[in-house]
Amino acid sequence: MYIFLIGIIIMAYPMVTAKRITSLINSFRIQSAFLFLATLFMAIKEKNPELYIISGLLLLLKVILIPGFLSSIVKKVKMNENIGLFLNPLVSLLIAVFLTYLSYVFTTRILAFESKAQVVSFAISLSVTMIGLFIMIFRMKALSQVIGFLVMENGLFLAASVLAGGMPFFVEIVIFMDVFVSVIIFGMFIYRINKLFTHIDVSKLNALKR
Repeated sequence: MYIFLIGIIIMAYPMVTAKRITSLINSFRIQSAFLFLATLFMAIKEKNPELYIISGLLLLLKVILIPGFLSSIVKKVKMNENIGLFLNPLVSLLIAVFLTYLSYVFTTRILAFESKAQVVSFAISLSVTMIGLFIMIFRMKALSQVIGFLVMENGLFLAASVLAGGMPFFVEIVIFMDVFVSVIIFGMFIYRINKLFTHIDVSKLNALKR
């Protein structure tokens, strides 16, 4: 289990240092694969049929369909793959590591978990959530901000599994469908913006303030 959790947090760091959209998408795909493996491991350990279904949905949506859809958007709009960074990769990496440290300190000193596995799991989930938020705020391209949102959802999913032993089955299904539909809508929105305005750099919207 620990190796999958470590994989989830390790793959968050290439996302904050990535300079190209394709690298960001591939890192998200690998992180989601580790989340799938962690969920599958829990399903096998607990012999829970609902967890098998959830892990299957993770594999289908976050490892296969969503990354594939985002990659197709990149090709269709023929966008410049440079993400556009408000902060350089080294500073971004240092901030991500600091966020991980803060998450661990908060989990060990503020929250009282019964087992070490819960401490590690929640610290990683909180760290991934904050790193996803960081990507949303400090990346210029709309598509990279969509991926930041998905990374946050990965962290929240892991946190729910730790805190509540997993959300109610039907709630998880609804959330998965909401995320999938949201990505489809975001993709269509991005495609439309690019078609009308020839770019999807959200920093250009600052010109509207003048």
